[in-house]
Amino acid sequence: MNDLIHAIDTIPFGEMIVRAECADDRAVREILRKEHRDRWDLAVLLSPAADNLLEEVARAAADLTAQRFGRTIRLYAPLYLSNECVNVCTYCGFRRDNDVARSTLNAEQIRSEARYLSAQGFRNILLVSGEHPKWVNRDYLSEAVRIAREFVPQVAIEVQPLTTSGYEATVKAGADGVVVYQEVYDRELYASYHTHGPKKDYDDRLLAASRAAAAGVRRIGIGTLLGLAPWREEILALGTHAAHLYRRFGRTEISFSFPRIREAAGAIEPRYQVSDRQLLQMMCALRLVFPDAGIVLSTREAPALRDGLSRIAVTMMSAGSRTEPGGYEHPDESEKQFEIEDHRTAAEVGAMLSAQGIDPVWKDWEEALHG
Repeated sequence: MNDLIHAIDTIPFGEMIVRAECADDRAVREILRKEHRDRWDLAVLLSPAADNLLEEVARAAADLTAQRFGRTIRLYAPLYLSNECVNVCTYCGFRRDNDVARSTLNAEQIRSEARYLSAQGFRNILLVSGEHPKWVNRDYLSEAVRIAREFVPQVAIEVQPLTTSGYEATVKAGADGVVVYQEVYDRELYASYHTHGPKKDYDDRLLAASRAAAAGVRRIGIGTLLGLAPWREEILALGTHAAHLYRRFGRTEISFSFPRIREAAGAIEPRYQVSDRQLLQMMCALRLVFPDAGIVLSTREAPALRDGLSRIAVTMMSAGSRTEPGGYEHPDESEKQFEIEDHRTAAEVGAMLSAQGIDPVWKDWEEALHG
């Protein structure tokens, strides 16, 4: 059995939750004083006791974020390539059994969208797509990356899991990042949400980030979709996944994202509610256990919450987002993947960060210095 699959399947959730439930203020403060922390410490930082001390925990997380990343937040924009999809995922507006307007951008449309985002100041674009091998295959993705690189120096992809050679092709085309969310780490719940299509294969999706790192991808984003499963168990699994990637691919930059389910065409309501306070607690806990990891915050969240979280643990934010193909130049011609909450422009988000003494970074990596 693959060692990552084994690590996820053998997480001692019962013992870890008991440790969290039995933790008191002293246990939390002892962990805050530690220089290095492990997954058992993560369990305590996700505990009710840590919630009671959330102000102290948040202060420690903010101090560590400033120490490791400075007073900066990287800005990026998603560029949706296609909403065609062969999967039926019960929480997604792109699911194949939804009767919605579908489209896939051609080369000139991709160029037009990338040109628009570049003119807004973005130097970091995330190419996003539904999962349909007929419309969005390796050749299409490689071309999309090359086109985006005409306008911006940093391009990542968030698409269906690829083979190692598929990821190598995107790296050759100019991609330096891959985002692939497990969506939900609980196997039984995963099966209940992913009813048809290749995304039903839990193990293939779980191993995708490792294949990308093995292919030479420099930035790997992993995450869980909050609302599908109990949040503490999901964050413990996410931490186990990250620890494996750090051990196996030490030079790879890892980032966490944990979006909450938002309104989408034909999608289910979240089974498990996650509050703003719980979102803050999990961000702080992961920051304290993984001090060098990026923490991403999307426009799914409301402006006031994004403003507050940006002062604590966030290192990367999307801005001015559209979640449908062609949404920047021709909005509302195709179905959105989900509804966003923060409708501010990139310039407005940048101004908000500057007003808080945070430097909005549009690009933080120079290829010539990392060749």
